[in-house]
Amino acid sequence: MTESADNVSAPRQSNAPSYLEFEQPIAELESQLAELRRMSDGNGAGKVPLDIGREIENLEKKCEKLKKTIYSNLTPWQISQLARHPGRPYTLDYVEALFTNFEELHGDRAFADDPAIVAGIARFNSKPVAVVGHQKGRNTAEKVRRNFGMSKPEGYRKARRVFKTAERFNLPIFTFIDTPGAYPGIDAEERGQSEAIAGNLKTMSHLRTPIISTVIGEGGSGGALALGVADCLVMLEYSTYSVISPEGCAAILWKSADKAEAAAAALNITSSRLSRLGLVDEVIAEPPGGAHRDFPQLCSVLRNTLSARLERLQAMEVDKLVEARYQKFVNIGHFQLGS
Repeated sequence: MTESADNVSAPRQSNAPSYLEFEQPIAELESQLAELRRMSDGNGAGKVPLDIGREIENLEKKCEKLKKTIYSNLTPWQISQLARHPGRPYTLDYVEALFTNFEELHGDRAFADDPAIVAGIARFNSKPVAVVGHQKGRNTAEKVRRNFGMSKPEGYRKARRVFKTAERFNLPIFTFIDTPGAYPGIDAEERGQSEAIAGNLKTMSHLRTPIISTVIGEGGSGGALALGVADCLVMLEYSTYSVISPEGCAAILWKSADKAEAAAAALNITSSRLSRLGLVDEVIAEPPGGAHRDFPQLCSVLRNTLSARLERLQAMEVDKLVEARYQKFVNIGHFQLGS
């Protein structure tokens, strides 16, 4: 059994759709549209139906034109804000939309379970696969429980356990990246945060099964890379992928998080820029306004992309697959030796 775009539901949200600061002109137009539609349906003042179809049509065209203008000229800082949008789909939304028969696995068999990373076995196009991804929360309680998508060592070790299980049973691996970074707390450092991340990098580089990683929101630091050593790296158009957050970079370079916008521009964090640098294999265009504005449409495109990429990887001999993955990362970056 497979899912289709027709039965993919929008991500569950606790509040009405919210707008970022640069989206306020769109918010005003959409508010006017909503009011006109209510009046047209006879739900306005006095409950009197009004024939205002032409005005609604003109306003819809104006709104669509404004969206194209705004979203085609976003700055890196604005894209980073979209990547963090509270309505943006999270890993479990993609699991529900793209996979069937998902069985979540818990714990690292050493310390505890970490809800900031979800992992398990599922079916993709009726075939068994492994799925691992960062998970944020919608409401306050869930955000705290998921630690805002920032994993501790046990989360990365849980992921590594599932990676090895997938290799043992020849299951392709799909990872979904969406984290500000690994949790920097004292307890995480005491339990070996850096070792846990490094262990994932080493394990993923040698896994004898296809790996496809998709950056669906924030791809922050080693916390993201711990799920990103893949044969194919896909980024959604309004996602980001960087060694550090703009705020963190600004705090280091300028001693002030107020310079985050300048840091975002300097970091090359956007999908388009990373694609030009050869770090991303494919960029998935998002609906105007982001994935949360038309989740079914995005899932339809993403499913086709993941299916095609997986078919290509599974056609390769395992030894060649692992070697190609190794060469992919060895060849990243350019340098020149000094005299």
